[in-house]
Amino acid sequence: MSTVSPGARARIVTGFLRDGDRVLLCHRSPRRRVLPDVWDLPGGHVEPGEPPAAALARELREELGIDVAPPVGPPVWRIHGDTFDMRIWLIDAWSGIPVNVAVGEHDAVGWFQADELGGLRLAHDAYPVMFAEALPVH
Repeated sequence: MSTVSPGARARIVTGFLRDGDRVLLCHRSPRRRVLPDVWDLPGGHVEPGEPPAAALARELREELGIDVAPPVGPPVWRIHGDTFDMRIWLIDAWSGIPVNVAVGEHDAVGWFQADELGGLRLAHDAYPVMFAEALPVH
C-alpha cells in the first residue's frame, strides 16, 4: 500500500517486459478503485525514500514473482497524469517465470503480440504508441 500525501502526485514505476515480439500485461481486477478492469504494465508505487529503479525491482518481484536487476539508465518512456508521474523501463531479462502473484490486484497476466493489443482495454492512451515502437508487427 502506498503512502502518498493528499495533493501529492503518486510516483509510479512500471516494467515493459518484452519477450521477443510479446509484451506482458496484467489485467487489473474489476474491484480495483483506480483503473479497474483494464490491461496494464506491471509495477506500482515508489515508497518514500526508495529509489525508483529499486522500487521497480521490488514491484516486479511482488506482482510477478520474478527478479530483475534495478535498471541503471533513465526510463525509456514517461507518462504524466493529473495525479501521477509514471516511469517505464524496458525489461528484456529476468529470472523466474512471470505469474500472477498479486491476485488481489490482478485477475490475470498474459503475453501479447502487437497485433493482439488492439482489442484490449488498456490502462493508458499512451500505451499503443509505446507498444508500436517496441514490438515488431508480423
